[in-house]
Amino acid sequence: MPESYRPHLRKDDSQNRTATQSIETNTTEQHAFVRDVLAEKDGTLHTIRPEQTLHEAVVLLRDHRIGALLVTDVDDLLVGILSERDIVRKLADAPGKTLPHKVDDVMTRTVETCKGEDPLVTVLTRMTKGRFRHMPVVEGPKLIGLVTIGDVVQFRLNQLEFEALQIKQLIVG
Repeated sequence: MPESYRPHLRKDDSQNRTATQSIETNTTEQHAFVRDVLAEKDGTLHTIRPEQTLHEAVVLLRDHRIGALLVTDVDDLLVGILSERDIVRKLADAPGKTLPHKVDDVMTRTVETCKGEDPLVTVLTRMTKGRFRHMPVVEGPKLIGLVTIGDVVQFRLNQLEFEALQIKQLIVG
């Protein structure tokens, strides 16, 4: 082989190469926010009034295949939340006589809420520590959404699938 021959090396392409990732993009922590989860939902809020019965609530929960109803007053302001767990507790206290009770008698009045700009990880931590699965999202006094543990898990799974696809494309080229 002649002494002047040199094989093509990777460094020969260094000036033509571009990168979609850098040290900064790989080490910068990106946070998801509650508003990101809400953006992927259809925006439907399932509500009930305090004066309605548990029978009406159970029908709504069944028909919409959900685990909680937001309890609102005539001005659509949040006054409580009624979950399956609240109903089960009442069933244990008044077996066979539960459904005629008013939502007002059974609902949780002290409701943990969050805002759209709250980081998802802090909301998930609050839900886990408080042992509840539904958290209303408010903007001032106005109710704008509801996030659930299921919503958060689905959102994160979608993020992981996207990240895996990006890594695959990076490897394959």
